[in-house]
Amino acid sequence: MKTPQFIQLYHEDLAAIRQELLEGLQAPQAHTSPKFLYDALGSRLFEAITELPEYYPTRTEAAIFQAHGQAMASRVPPHATLIDLGAGNCNKAASLFERFAPARYVAVDISVDFLKNALECLQRQYPALDMVGIGMDFSSRFELPEQAGSAQDPRILFYPGSSIGNFTPDQALAFLKDVHRACGSAPGSGLLIGVDLVKDHAELQVAYDDALGVTAAFNRNLLPHINRLVGSDMQLADWRHMALFNPQDSRIEMHLLANRDLTVTWPGGSRAFAKDARIHTENSYKWTIDGFKQLLQEAGFAQAEVWTDAPHPAHGRFAVMWASA
Repeated sequence: MKTPQFIQLYHEDLAAIRQELLEGLQAPQAHTSPKFLYDALGSRLFEAITELPEYYPTRTEAAIFQAHGQAMASRVPPHATLIDLGAGNCNKAASLFERFAPARYVAVDISVDFLKNALECLQRQYPALDMVGIGMDFSSRFELPEQAGSAQDPRILFYPGSSIGNFTPDQALAFLKDVHRACGSAPGSGLLIGVDLVKDHAELQVAYDDALGVTAAFNRNLLPHINRLVGSDMQLADWRHMALFNPQDSRIEMHLLANRDLTVTWPGGSRAFAKDARIHTENSYKWTIDGFKQLLQEAGFAQAEVWTDAPHPAHGRFAVMWASA
């Protein structure tokens, strides 16, 4: 049986993290990056969110792969390197192994430590498959190391789960241009990506503000995480969760709202928040099929093929797209 290879490219810089967080908290509109939602507890809370009846993306995407996986397999290059961006527990990519028959699996996530157990378990199920885990933060710049394999071999870049929605449109375009370059030069290479579509605002609202309060706990868990990272004194009781749809920007926004007038302090500084003042914690952009296909073309990809959860793609709630490089 082969052994997975692990490469850690991302190394936590606590000083840089502290500076990034404090600059966001002191901005005219206080904000933080959504990556700070995912400490150990935040990651477990998000897994719980995916099980909620209100949260449609995970199960809808899984149903699309189940219904159309064979059609997807006929489009992607055989015996390719499958490069899984934001791999997490690797389950989504692993569900495609039988149909896609990759020659190599490369799992990319911000922490290779999180990947080790998943890849070691996966290797036992697929003992002949080359596996590589790469610890990388690709939120600002994406470039694969040589351990990902030759760019002359066919590659399938895999980015499921609608995580592209966390990028602004400009950021998404820059990221997709990087992904296009990473597809390499082999004929047939391309990107398989999950995209959450514009839909009824009420359905979007409850997906990010569920009745059980799990999403609220996920958002509010950011507060103790920030306290640990910057030494601040934010209290859970002082803040509440809010999710809203911004139709002008076609995005769901998550915020933390102050329950009272308060001052947050940290070593060397402070910030006053009036009652109902917000910390903007996450965006999740929703796309039309035509709008996202246009974005892919601007990034350098060929015309995309689209599968959705509806008989007519234009009526779908979620889309999986294959775009040839």
